[in-house]
Amino acid sequence: MGYQEFTIEGRNPVTEAFRSGKPIDRLYILDGCQDGPVSTIKREARKHDVQIKYVTKERLDQLSETGKHQGVIAVAAAYEYAQLEDIFALAKKRKEDPFVILLDNIEDPHNLGAILRTANLAGAHGVIIPKNRAVGLTAAVARTSAGAINYTPVVKVTNLTQTMEELKKKGLWFVCADMDGTVMYDCNLTGPIGLVIGNEGEGVGRLVKEHCDMTASIPMKGDIDSLNASVAAGVLSYEIVRQRLQGK
Repeated sequence: MGYQEFTIEGRNPVTEAFRSGKPIDRLYILDGCQDGPVSTIKREARKHDVQIKYVTKERLDQLSETGKHQGVIAVAAAYEYAQLEDIFALAKKRKEDPFVILLDNIEDPHNLGAILRTANLAGAHGVIIPKNRAVGLTAAVARTSAGAINYTPVVKVTNLTQTMEELKKKGLWFVCADMDGTVMYDCNLTGPIGLVIGNEGEGVGRLVKEHCDMTASIPMKGDIDSLNASVAAGVLSYEIVRQRLQGK
């Protein structure tokens, strides 16, 4: 499947993209640019809760593919985001307990793509990502996901902990990947579950961790101290798969 361009450049095209409701991930604006058209774009961005990054002309030139950015470049989402209901609908359709993967600020597109691929193969019903400080559904993510992006719902939420509370009311409980947690083989990972994977550097944030019901660690024998986020997601997902198959 081919991938279209995901950067939208120039004042009119960016304004039009917002007004037509295109899902936009991030907006880059030339620092110090204050004129009318740019103010309009900023207003649209705030209305749609889109992150604005003020950057230098050099950075814009670097991001630009057309060389005609006029001080404004928007990065559009490669795919439409799903809704939380879509995850539950998929679980219901498959007559399975919901299995959701929540990502706390994954910033590397290749990690997100690889996690989507694992989520699809491990039978997760959806992936939830936060709106800010995290990568969205970009071209690089789509390519790395090897098509999984077309089948696994990805939901973007403003507040991860709030969403977790909402999901708890629907019967989900949460396990968080943490090096200091209980060894995953000793955790009961059956039933409706949310697996929380943290960011490449800091792991799962304190607030998100506090909203988890348990922490699970992956036994490690090597000389380095941690696994890449997408590998950790894969290992824990398949422990969930194993326990579901065996009805632990």
